[in-house]
Amino acid sequence: MTVLVENILAGLRAALPQKPPGTVGRDEFAAYPEMRTAGQTAPVPAAVLIPIIAREEPTLLFTRRTEHLAKHSGQISFPGGRREIDDLSPIETALRETREETGIEPALVSIGGFLPRYLTGTGFDIAPVVGVVAPDFALMPDKREVAEIFEVKLSYFLAPANEKEIGREMAGRLRLVRVFEPEGRYIWGITAALLSDFAARLRAARDRNGA
Repeated sequence: MTVLVENILAGLRAALPQKPPGTVGRDEFAAYPEMRTAGQTAPVPAAVLIPIIAREEPTLLFTRRTEHLAKHSGQISFPGGRREIDDLSPIETALRETREETGIEPALVSIGGFLPRYLTGTGFDIAPVVGVVAPDFALMPDKREVAEIFEVKLSYFLAPANEKEIGREMAGRLRLVRVFEPEGRYIWGITAALLSDFAARLRAARDRNGA
């Protein structure tokens, strides 16, 4: 493990919970009727990896979904997906999905912490896993799901001025959603919400340490 990876990990571990978030129970899920689809009585466990690339100026890696997918087509997201029966933890789900979508091998990822789970409007219980990725990876995107893989400097998301809140009509209701627009790209929804939480935690840790 390089010194750069170790330094980034140290900062993350000071800012983030070090245990995976708990899962959502059926009783709690019942409080969100708008999340349920026909016949669904509990949320679907899933996980995403928030990948920090260990460069001299660290970046975050994103994927853009292909346009033909049934859900969230064309949207920018972190690598991830639903848990499979053989996955023993959110970490395994996040790393497996990352390898399948991007080609980044789990051995190149060091876990730096977790964010609280996120309940989506489509009935998923997402466990966000934060990892530091050694920069010597080779990308092999799954062209069925991934149209593009790109990086944005982490410092962009740490600047509060780059986070916006806009009104968006969803399911017939006007909701306020967070939005980031790095280099003209449009990041919103779950990904933007996770970015907002993540950046706030990093800023708070930085302020505590007087950095």
